Amino acid sequence: MQNTAEDISNAAKGHKANLSNPNTSEASKAHSKEVLDSMPDQPFYGKEDQNTSKNPNQVAGGLKATLNNDSIPESGKQKAQEKLDDM
Repeated sequence: MQNTAEDISNAAKGHKANLSNPNTSEASKAHSKEVLDSMPDQPFYGKEDQNTSKNPNQVAGGLKATLNNDSIPESGKQKAQEKLDDM
């Protein structure tokens, strides 16, 4: 098993599921608790090499769509307009 952020996150999910599963043994739950306790407290979401920058054209398009969406309250439309004006 590799130790990418995604792999660590998946392992943590499996151990958390084991702790809440009534069909697993106490020894298995104790092992899962030990593994979880030894993991760092920081979350391991996403991929390490994931590009987190956003395309400004797509952001602007989403904000414009918000302005024209009838199900969005006025307060949400005002926030979208402010963000659009700041771009």
